[in-house]
Amino acid sequence: MDCKKEKNLTLCNCSYDPCSRKGICCECIEYHVRKRQLPGCCFPKDAEKTYNRSFEHFAKLVADKRV
Repeated sequence: MDCKKEKNLTLCNCSYDPCSRKGICCECIEYHVRKRQLPGCCFPKDAEKTYNRSFEHFAKLVADKRV
C-alpha cells in the first residue's frame, strides 16, 4: 500500500511542527496508541493545541458533545 502523505497532510491538524510523523497516519496512530493517546486529528482544533491527547480527555470531550 502506498502512503498518501501529501493528501494526508491536507487533513492533518497536528500543531506540533517538528513531528516526523505528520501525514504518515499509520506511524502516528501506532505512536499515540502506544502512549494511550489518540492522534491530534481526533480532536477539535482548540483541544488539539493543548497536546492532551489522552483517551480520558477524548472521552470528556465526547461527554461534553464537543466531538
